[in-house]
Amino acid sequence: MANRVVVGTQWGDEGKGKIVDILTEGADIVARFSGGANAGHTVVIDDKTFILHLIPTGILHPDKICVIGNGVVVDLEYLFYELDELKKRKIRFQDRLLISQNAHLVMPYHKVIERTEEEARGKEKIDPTGKGIGPTYRDKIARSGLRVIDLLDQNLFHRRVEWNLRTNHGFLKQLNRKELISLKRESLGVSKFKRRVKPFVADTSLFINQAIKEGKSVLFEGAQGALLDIDFGTYPFCTSSNTTVGGACTGLGVSPACIDQVIGVTKAYTTRVGNGPLPTEQKNDVGALLQTGGNEFGATTGRPRRCGWLDLVMLKYSFRINGITKIALTKLDVLDAFDKIKVCVGYKYKNRLITEFTPDLHILENCKPVYEELPGWQKNTHGITDFKDLPGKAKKYLDYISEKLETPIFLISTGSKRDQTILL
Repeated sequence: MANRVVVGTQWGDEGKGKIVDILTEGADIVARFSGGANAGHTVVIDDKTFILHLIPTGILHPDKICVIGNGVVVDLEYLFYELDELKKRKIRFQDRLLISQNAHLVMPYHKVIERTEEEARGKEKIDPTGKGIGPTYRDKIARSGLRVIDLLDQNLFHRRVEWNLRTNHGFLKQLNRKELISLKRESLGVSKFKRRVKPFVADTSLFINQAIKEGKSVLFEGAQGALLDIDFGTYPFCTSSNTTVGGACTGLGVSPACIDQVIGVTKAYTTRVGNGPLPTEQKNDVGALLQTGGNEFGATTGRPRRCGWLDLVMLKYSFRINGITKIALTKLDVLDAFDKIKVCVGYKYKNRLITEFTPDLHILENCKPVYEELPGWQKNTHGITDFKDLPGKAKKYLDYISEKLETPIFLISTGSKRDQTILL
């Protein structure tokens, strides 16, 4: 069976949770490779909605093994909150969840550092989720981070916490002595999770590689989207990890040779949360209609998403750096209301036409999108499960996207529920 990577091809929020949930049927293992509790995957099964942040979506399937890889940063308090919520909803996870011993821990001081840094940025705010993700990855790169395995040695863990609080004191100087003492107590208190986390800790790279040798199928679950990648995203308005396909290898300890397919999840239009460039953004009735029709509010923070037309310049770039082999297109039904649909095919900047995506923020923030216009279908596609039942103009829109991106569409989502899907 195929080993597949699922990545978001835009700025996240493409509906990866539902796609992973569907593809999990054909996998033995679902493995998350990047991000932290700043990601939110929403799955609707019948009339039940599940929102997962750290735990792989495959946990909703009772016979699948789920892995949190070394590329993920783990907030233990949130992890066990999420597990407790699953337990309340009768979702069994014992003996089905593994956490990499090398995964780094999000500590209470990381959240304080992120908040104080963001306040200091003033007008240059990046607008992160407040989950402490950036400072955690920074400590990882600076070789001062704390890993899951370090928690199992209490003396080592306490020494490193105290050292980090001393060396990060510059970032925490806005706190008074009482607040610092409280933060130290809270940070050292993370050690209380040692007993609960220990049964889940494993050498997950070894586990996954052995499983692949045995012929088992792995579904690699990405978080966020390609344009939020720390190297290839709209830096600095991005996340702090590699959200592109390479993150599956570094974030789980597997070879690129293990990957058979790369599934690119693409929304039928474009959205992003927070600050940063969005060339096709519609600050008008079109944007409002996309936002309300698509329920465009973040699963993690509830923040409204900025909305705009589909951007093929950005998508061609995203498909190139990820090597997308198949498209899962989501939220087609949100476009039902439009009589005309625009698609961005270039950027106009100082009388120059740009057809290749650029990381230059000045250009992205000051260019004007060049559009091609397609006829809308103005017919209800919500919940359609058979391709032949789609309006002709909707089919033409899908063909147009597939042709421009030179990649086949194999799945079309026509609603949030698991069964509101067309499989080609």
